[in-house]
Order: sequence, then C-alpha cells, then structure tokens
Amino acid sequence: MNQIENLKKIAKNKLANNDPAHDFEHIMRVYRNAEKICKTETGNKKLILSAVLLHDIVKIKNQKDSATKSAKLSEKILKENYFLDDEIGIISDAIKEHSFSKGKIPSSIEGKILQDADRLDAIGAIGLARVFSFSGSNNRPFYDPNDPFSKNRVIDDNKWALDHFFEKLLTLEKKMNTKTGKILAKNRTKILKNFLKELKTEI
Repeated sequence: MNQIENLKKIAKNKLANNDPAHDFEHIMRVYRNAEKICKTETGNKKLILSAVLLHDIVKIKNQKDSATKSAKLSEKILKENYFLDDEIGIISDAIKEHSFSKGKIPSSIEGKILQDADRLDAIGAIGLARVFSFSGSNNRPFYDPNDPFSKNRVIDDNKWALDHFFEKLLTLEKKMNTKTGKILAKNRTKILKNFLKELKTEI
C-alpha cells in the first residue's frame, strides 16, 4: 500500500466519530478540491494531499488549537509511514497554518493549496449544509429573530448560525491564495448570496 492510501485509512479511522461537518467525507471533498487546484497550480502534489488527509486529524470541539495539535500528531504518523524529514516539515507547517481562525497566509504553496481546498468546502451548496449541521450539533439557533441579518447589532457566530456567513463565509472569496481557488470560490460564493437573498423573502 502506498503512503497516500495508508494515510487515507488512518484518517478514516481517526475521524469515524467526528460531527458531519468535519468527518472523513469532509476530508475527501477537500482532497478532490486540492486535486482540482493542483491541475493548474505548482506545488508538490504528494505533500499537498498528505496534508489534506491529516489536516483535521485532531478536532477538538469549540477549541481553536486543533490545527496545531493535528500538525503535531501528523508528524508522528508521517514518520511511521516513512516520509522524509523535509517532507514532514512542509506537511506539518501546512496543517499548522491552514486554520481560518489563526488568520495566517501559509508560508508554502503546499500550505496555500491546502488552505484554499479546505475553504472551498466551507462555501457553496456543501458549505450551506455544513454550517447548519455544525450549528445544530452545537444547539445554535439559525438566526436572531429580531435582526436576522445583523443590520443593527454585533455579529456573533457563536450565538447565531446565520452570522457565520458574515463573520467568515462571505469573506473567503477574497482570501483565496491561488488563481484557481479564487475562480472556484467565486462560483460557490454566488450560491451563498443567492441563498441569503431567498432567505430574506421567507423569514
């Protein structure tokens, strides 16, 4: 079994009990996004896909240091699977730097592609499904009935699911690192905007 296939097995096993927004299917969607980006961008595909498979290997509910913990565990897993030291360093850094909450631009092209691929899964039709799935698992209401679109209040996506659109999702298109990522994000962002437009007529 090659290294990538073995990492797939490890990721599937580790993520078996994760919430639907961060489960193995999320990993595989990010994997496919990364493959699309790799067709037109430079970067070591093996290292990118390895980083994708391990980027959420540790997911701690409501904690923001999951990326750091995932990077640390990935180093152990990669060593056990005979990756070279320099490869491990690139993969670990990519995982450590990919998180939206850290607000970092990754230092390598491999990290930038991982970040773009992961962010693409937060927007579009699947992004819609994920945000409400995650909010439901955290008992978070869909929106503030007094001000659903946060026109006259502080945005708080820890309290209202819809606020996550304004706090994060609608900002991602402009934060993509690669040309391909920007193109894909533009199309997915249109889906979010159309959803919000329709929602305004229904609530």
